[in-house]
Amino acid sequence: MKKATALLLFCVLSMYGLSQNSSTKTILLDQLKNTHNVKNWFVPVNIALEGLTAEQAMWTDGSGNHSAGQLAYHLLFWNMRQLNDFKGVKNDAFSGNNDETFNKFNQKELNEVVKKLDGVLTDLEKLIENASDKQLNDWASTIANISAHNAYHTGQIIFVRKLQGSWNPEKGVK
Repeated sequence: MKKATALLLFCVLSMYGLSQNSSTKTILLDQLKNTHNVKNWFVPVNIALEGLTAEQAMWTDGSGNHSAGQLAYHLLFWNMRQLNDFKGVKNDAFSGNNDETFNKFNQKELNEVVKKLDGVLTDLEKLIENASDKQLNDWASTIANISAHNAYHTGQIIFVRKLQGSWNPEKGVK
């Protein structure tokens, strides 16, 4: 395992109070679920997007920051690509311009994006759950980065919703 991956796993073990005997699979699955639909230390993306209207999904603060819908689309784009990579499925052509992963969002597709994101994250969890030790060893660093990436952008979604006044603090962030 790469040094960076080992350090990241050590930090996660420490954060969750898990013993060194806890399996890598358990840790990675916990991280994916905590950024998907299990509210633990922070609000997961499913709760962050819950109740978001199409109009709210398009709102920006006017300073060039992304909308909640754009952030959700970005998460769907990258999680789907990584799921396909793990499964050996060829991804659609991509120019490499990360702006495209935000700017192709259309408010009419909000419900579809939210539903697909939930499905892709569920599929990632199932794939990890059934992965061999070799696959886990090969994928561990990427899976850890997926979780960090998802948590980062979920925080942005909540921040945007707080700015626009559409966030319910009872959902976990005051």
